[in-house]
Amino acid sequence: NWSLFFHLCLTEDDVIFAIERAFLKLVHPVQDFILRRLCGELQELFDIERAELYLSVLRQLAVMCSSPSGCSKNIQQYAFPKLIKYSLSCLLEPTQQIPSVANQVSKAVCMASLAAVSGVLQQGGIGMRSETVSALKSLNDYFYTLRTSSQSQSSLANINKCLMKPQLLDSSSDLEAQGLLQQDWGRIAANFLRDQWICLNFLIRTVGIPEFVEISKVSETLGAALSHSVEALSLLPSDLVLPVLNFMNTTLPQLVHDEEDLCVQAVTLSWELVQGLSTNAHDFWPALKGFISMAFQHKLLKLTHHQAPTLTTALKKIFTELLELSQSKSGVFGMLLQHCCQTWLPNEQGCSEQAVAAFSSVFNNLDIVTEACVYGPVFRRDQRLVQDVQIYVEQLGEKCAANVAVANDNRDDQLPRTCVLNFLCHLDPSIQQHQRLIEELVIELLRKDSLISKSKVRYYSNSLQHRVKNRAWQTLLLLLPKLREEFVATLLNHVFEAGFCSNQASVKYLIEWMMILILVKYPHHIDRFWTCFNLDHEKTKTSICTFLSVLVHFSIIIPHVENKVGQLRKALDIILQSCFNHNFSVRLYALLALKRVWSLTEGLTVEKEEAEAFRGLSSVVTACLNQAEALQSTGNANKNWLRIQGHFFFSAFHPIRDYSVETIFYTFPSLSELADDEWIPPWKFEKLSFFSESLSIPLRNSAPVLGQLQPGDWVQQDRSEQNKEERWTEVQKKITPWRLGVHEQEPELKLVPAQRAARLGKQHGTLLVVASLIDKPTNLGGLCRTCEIFGASGLVLDSLHHLSDKHFQSLSVSSELWLPLLEVKPVELTDFLQLKKSEGYCIVGVEQTANSQNLQDFRFPERTLLLLGNEREGIPANLLQMLDVCVEIPQQGIIRSLNVHVSAALLIWEYTRQHLVTRSNKIDSQSS
Repeated sequence: NWSLFFHLCLTEDDVIFAIERAFLKLVHPVQDFILRRLCGELQELFDIERAELYLSVLRQLAVMCSSPSGCSKNIQQYAFPKLIKYSLSCLLEPTQQIPSVANQVSKAVCMASLAAVSGVLQQGGIGMRSETVSALKSLNDYFYTLRTSSQSQSSLANINKCLMKPQLLDSSSDLEAQGLLQQDWGRIAANFLRDQWICLNFLIRTVGIPEFVEISKVSETLGAALSHSVEALSLLPSDLVLPVLNFMNTTLPQLVHDEEDLCVQAVTLSWELVQGLSTNAHDFWPALKGFISMAFQHKLLKLTHHQAPTLTTALKKIFTELLELSQSKSGVFGMLLQHCCQTWLPNEQGCSEQAVAAFSSVFNNLDIVTEACVYGPVFRRDQRLVQDVQIYVEQLGEKCAANVAVANDNRDDQLPRTCVLNFLCHLDPSIQQHQRLIEELVIELLRKDSLISKSKVRYYSNSLQHRVKNRAWQTLLLLLPKLREEFVATLLNHVFEAGFCSNQASVKYLIEWMMILILVKYPHHIDRFWTCFNLDHEKTKTSICTFLSVLVHFSIIIPHVENKVGQLRKALDIILQSCFNHNFSVRLYALLALKRVWSLTEGLTVEKEEAEAFRGLSSVVTACLNQAEALQSTGNANKNWLRIQGHFFFSAFHPIRDYSVETIFYTFPSLSELADDEWIPPWKFEKLSFFSESLSIPLRNSAPVLGQLQPGDWVQQDRSEQNKEERWTEVQKKITPWRLGVHEQEPELKLVPAQRAARLGKQHGTLLVVASLIDKPTNLGGLCRTCEIFGASGLVLDSLHHLSDKHFQSLSVSSELWLPLLEVKPVELTDFLQLKKSEGYCIVGVEQTANSQNLQDFRFPERTLLLLGNEREGIPANLLQMLDVCVEIPQQGIIRSLNVHVSAALLIWEYTRQHLVTRSNKIDSQSS
């Protein structure tokens, strides 16, 4: 019983240990057998696969024997030196004029053996004894032997040496061997070449250049080796180039001053090779990692343009192309940024000179840090769907088997931002270099924001420009606690200037929050804040709402200022002036600020004269507030007054209590109606090493109030004089029934679109418009409106989710309620068109082709299906073949291109015009 109990109590580790003990007793005979087989017995084509098996066992033996058991000494003293010496002697044998299978297979096995030994030793854990070091030096001498015919060119004879394809002496005797030779010899030869670079990569790191090379020739010899590595990139299959990139990693820094052009060639060709692998996920990621480690290593990152102008220019160009590639391939920029952040600020850092030197290279590559802060591609809907599923699965953790079985490869496109924010949080402002980086980065982010604001391109909600500005201000808020007071003083004018620019709501909230935090921490700048109300910004008159929003939170600022009574009077004077502004939105903000600031005067201890002054203001303030409360019965004004008071920024939000990473990067974006791919949940930061330990502000909100709110429909206004009428959100806006509850009031809206139209006496034609290839919601919304106006029988979209898009709704103006809509995915169009053909439809395409007909000359059949092409690519070739006719619009301009909605509207009108005439003629004939 005790024996049974003992066996049941054995752990898995005990079992493994027992097996290892039993196996170690057989190490020596197994080792002798493998060496015998590798040293001359493997000479057939089929033996190459056996050699791979033997080498795998030898690697495992080396790992097992690395523990203090005594057998590692035997492997070091006996196995490795013997294998290296035999392999070297085999490689030195002259190649036969007609190479035999035995000769070439032996060379392939020997090179594979040398690569295996190099790989085992490079992994560490096994110290190299003198016998092994001596054998490795001989191997190193072999590779760096100069060609006797061209020694002056430093051409290395035994690098990139290729196997010769052997000939079978009796080809009719072994058909299977012939087939193997024909099919697999290319891969065998490629592995032979790859194994050379595994050895060279190990030797250059451990042995270096051979001793027989003169000191004056070292650079020249290294240059020759690098030249051979460039040649190897074109010789090797793309999935075998990693050892070459690793070799370049070591040699490039040593040659950058003497052989800059060669270094540029090596880096450029390597990058072209990696780009070519972008569609091959299996080989792309290891190659990209190897390339980044080589091209963006510390010794190259620290180079200035003056030191290596050609190479630094090439690296900047590669970074730009890498950033472009990351827009279509998730994870590319993340891999670069993880490498750079680890290079600049290693986890095991200290205050040593080495750490300072490593960090210094960041100043030459500030563009990488800046781009990471604002990085984030705008995805198509299908890409977002895939990303959402990946995030959901990842969030499940170990509850989901996929997270246990498959390693996370960090392809999340938010990784660059979380990674760089983690890097920035680890910066210590007491260290001069770190403080310098923070300040230079702040200036760059403000410059990016200013360039977008000054751009003539009008940007919309959730556009790329909007997102970049939002990300920039999020980063600035995170860095604010690390900024010196003197630097904040120089920064303040830029912050105020940004407040006067035209911004989307989410950006305005962040700018206002920034102002509040600065005034709380440095209240002596309050006078500079007051001057903002005196500036005359004609083009952005309503931007004063930004500064009035700050005054709504004046209760947080006032405890920190001197002369509280004087500052309150100043605030009231400014607010009261805005209460009489001609713009309704300004008056509304001023009334809210007045209500909040006036409440601060209650219970305030003041001198007699000051009390008289407040009493004098009391009647004016009371009148204004009564006017605001009187808005209870004035329709839209009532809703605006209630909504602004209940908006999260003016109600639940507390600028100090809610100053956290969660609020900045998750809560604010969600409440500001930013697209959900802009929300960075706290758990993504928690996954990063030591993130929470380095924070100047909390990671999560201390109070749950803000996180429990839902996004409202309040939008801060900031319209320029270019908009002829400055009105509030719902003033003079066309009715949108789905928002005003008309569904409950109008029974007609519960009917399907065709029934609604029929009840209004509206007739539909038989024109069917297919817009499944169109991407932009604005084009689809306008097209929906056009189809409804001209009585099309229906509109086909790639997804009915467009109907909830704000940009679609702004142009469709409720036309989708009166027009039959159908969802057909682009991949389903072929079957759909075929079906419509069978129903008697004439398939008409809007496209310029060799046989297209002029719109003026074409007569539309009554049953017409109009197929519209994509905004950029037009109609795909496979669908062009299904068209009955292509119609083009006559043009006289130069650019030869119309917006797809405009083109469609012209054809829809022409169809309607033709059939209106037909209908009227029928009616006339019937009446006569």
